[in-house]
Parts: sequence; C-alpha cells; structure tokens
Amino acid sequence: MTTTRRSLLAAGAGLMVPTGVFAAPRSVVARTTYGPVRGTREGETLVFKGVRYGADTSPRRFRPPVPPRPWTRPLDATAYGAASPQSGSDEGPQGEDCLFLNVWTPALRDGVKRPVMVYIHGGAYSGGSGSSPLYDGTRLSRRGDVVVVTLNHRLNVFGYGFLARLVGPDFADSGNVGMLDLVLALQWVRDNIAAFGGDPGRVMLFGQSGGGAKIATLMAMPQAKGLFHTAATMSGQQVTASGPLHATDRMKLFLAAVGLSPDRAGQAATLPAQKLIEGLSVADPFTPGRLYFGPVLDGRTLTRHPFYPDASPLGLSVPMIIGNTHDETRAFLAHSKPDPFAMSWDEVAARIAPEMRVDIDPDLVVATYRRLYPSYTPTEVFFAATTAGRSWRGAVIEAEERAKAGAPAWTYQLDLPTTIEGGRLRAMHTADIVLAFDNLAAEGSPTAPSAAAHAVADRLSEAFIALARTGDPTHPGLPAWPKYELERRSTMVFDAETRVVDDPRGEERRLFATVPYIQPGT
Repeated sequence: MTTTRRSLLAAGAGLMVPTGVFAAPRSVVARTTYGPVRGTREGETLVFKGVRYGADTSPRRFRPPVPPRPWTRPLDATAYGAASPQSGSDEGPQGEDCLFLNVWTPALRDGVKRPVMVYIHGGAYSGGSGSSPLYDGTRLSRRGDVVVVTLNHRLNVFGYGFLARLVGPDFADSGNVGMLDLVLALQWVRDNIAAFGGDPGRVMLFGQSGGGAKIATLMAMPQAKGLFHTAATMSGQQVTASGPLHATDRMKLFLAAVGLSPDRAGQAATLPAQKLIEGLSVADPFTPGRLYFGPVLDGRTLTRHPFYPDASPLGLSVPMIIGNTHDETRAFLAHSKPDPFAMSWDEVAARIAPEMRVDIDPDLVVATYRRLYPSYTPTEVFFAATTAGRSWRGAVIEAEERAKAGAPAWTYQLDLPTTIEGGRLRAMHTADIVLAFDNLAAEGSPTAPSAAAHAVADRLSEAFIALARTGDPTHPGLPAWPKYELERRSTMVFDAETRVVDDPRGEERRLFATVPYIQPGT
C-alpha cells in the first residue's frame, strides 16, 4: 500500500500557517502540545527525530517522569535524541535526558487518520534505543500509509532500580519508572499524533525481545489502559515480573558495588551516572549473567503479574500477535565456549542444563530430542532444546492464557534463515525485525535481500499493518490465519513457503510443559 494522492499533495505543497503547520523546501514544522518541532522531508516521507516527550530525568532519578516545559520557537527534530545510559553498548550519545521519540509520516494534518505503529526497542530492559537503522520507519510508513514511532526510555538501574523497601515513599515507584516513561510516551502519542497525520484511536504497539516484554507488561498496567489498541510481540514475553524481595536483594548488591550501604541507598539518586553504570557489571544472584533489572511487582504500577496466574484482564480486549523465531538461542549461544558447533553427544546434557532456565532432567531432554529428530546433530539438539525451554516457552504460555480467556491472538513462527555467518545462525533471535520493518537492505540486517526474504518481509509487514488498521492481521497476501485456540494451536510459519501449521513442535511443547516455568530473571 502506498501513500494517498491527497497526503502526497499535502506533504509536497505544505500547509498554511493558520493550521499551525508549515513546510519549506527539505524541512517541515509540526506543532505539538509543548511547542513546534522542525523535521525533514525525505522523499515521500516526513521525518522527525529526537522529539522531546518528557523532561530531563536526571533531577528526578528513580522517580516518575514529567512532561517537558513548553517552548515557543521551533526545535530541531533532525537527529536522534540521547539513549538511556547503559553499559557494553555501541549506542550513540547517552544520558539521563533521554525521553525522546521519532516519527515517520506521509503527511501532516491532511485529513487522513492513519494507523499509528509504535515500536518499542529490545535489549532486554538494560540496553538499546529507538535509533537503530533496523528500526527506520521510512519503508513501513510508505508501504502502509501509516505513522511509525520509535522511542527511548530509561533502562537498567535508571529505569528499574527498586528502592522502595530501602528508602521509602520518595522512591515508591522506582522499580517501574522505565515503564512509566513508556506510558508518558503513549500519552504524547494520544495528544499529538493527529498533528502528524495519525489516528490516536488506532495505536498499535510492536516490539522485539525486551520490547515485546515491555508490551506484555503494559498490558497489565492500569496507567496504560486505553493508550493502545492492538499489539504485536516478537520473541519477547513477560509472564511474571520481578518480585519485590528479589528486586531489593539485587539493589543491595548494586549499592554495594557503587560503595553504598543499604542505609545510604537514597544517595544513589545523586551519584554520577557513570558510577551507576559501573555497578551494572555485578553478577546476578538468581539467574546467569549480570544483574537483572526489569519491572517489579510493586503494588502500585504493577499490582499483578502480566500472564500469571492468567492473562491480565486489562489487556484481553487488545488484539495481539505473539511471534517467535525457530532458532532463538543461536543468537545468544553460537559464540559461547567451548564451541557449540563442535559439540559431542557426551557434552550436550551438561551444556543445555544451565541454558534452559527450567528444572528438568537434561538427559531426558537429550533422549527426547534424539527420538523426535534422529537426524539432528548434538549442536542442533543443543540449540533446539535451549530455544524451547528458555525462549519459546513464555510465548506459548501467553498464547495459551489468551486462548483460555477467549481473547483474540494470532501466533507466528519465523523459519526463514538469516544469511550472516554462512547461514549457521538460521532463524535466530532478532531475525524478524528487518522483515516487520521491510528493511532488508538496512545497515546491520542479518538477512540479505533475496526473492524469498522480500516475500516474507512483504507478508509479515503487511500483517502488522493490517493489525494496526483493522485489528486483524489477515491480508490477501497470506493464507487464512486462524486465531490461536487450544484445540488446534494454529500458527503462521513465515518462510519461503509461508503456511499455517497446527501446533508446530508440539512434542517439544509437551515435554517442557511437564515442569513449572518462571520468567527468566524474575
């Protein structure tokens, strides 16, 4: 789908000053509720980068965000804003003044009420930003005649450092301020997106990995209810949130790393940001890797888990796509040591045990996979079992709970292999991002353009556009896509031959359903 003739004329000719919006060659100005912003015209698309939706968070560290102060002169919105402070990242400029968003739109105030597609970036809750080339909204906006938004928000300890039990009421919301940033961003969309040609009554959230987990969390937050109307998660789920006791234990370890005792916890609000970054390297006491910071069951922002003991009633009216990739953990574990591509059968059980994140007999797992897939090598069993036990399980639970509640959900599995590293990473975690954005040629794309890849990008991006536009991902380029129901578990498998499969990998699902599951990190 392309932009309408009406929207192109409006974008090309500009709008009159009395409307509050005007255009000049190669630039365009839109008026937000806080003040005017100047973006650029890039071909058929108007682009606004680094639009402020919240005030600098540094004076309010560990506290909820507040709107920015209004301004009168147009502010340049031609470069991405700073990302939240983070460690081990190649993100560009970083700082606590990070509440910025980006908009791609065909036109401004031309009378067309376009669906709005808001992308929430991944990187768990610890890293990333909305400015990756993979998230550039130009092609998606032009393809669907939609408005695309990406955004930044507080991460890691800045967004999820839980101090409520150590300091008290002043930091009662500290464990979820990163989520409250997202609420503020969605309030900005509600109040301003019409000025950018969007329909505030048709807002879709989509996000990959941590972005999907944030969406699942928003679906359980009363503050977010009504701010979005459809959702799509891509290899990202949040079945349970972090409990307040574990979150407090983590914060004590963090405080010790930055030189503070629990009775001095409030001083973390005034330490230099770089000092806090140094504390992020501490090992987590409950899960492999560094300290986990994520949403906390604090009784305020989150009063229940998103998908435990069932799907939060707050999100049941939101039509939802739940997707995953077939070979998720190849992205995480392909470069682990010893080399998993040189693994022997004697090594598999010991290697998969810590990676499945569930308490199940690893020898039983290996034996089951060898029976189900006799042609699999030790390496293939390693990646398949860790994907099913660690990454896929949460997505299955979310789909099951929505099906039990009668809530609309569609599931997909991406099988199209990536092309990096000679193709050995297959359909790895992150592989669906460039397909959903139709950005195969973008810098950093893991999949080279090909006829099959373009076909999958067409089908997946159009499905997301259809969900945003109508509340249903069905479109003429796809086979009929049934809702996910427990009887069939129908799943759209995106590959060179895209098709619907009932209960794909059902035996693997049943194997891991025999043991309890808790969200990794929580």
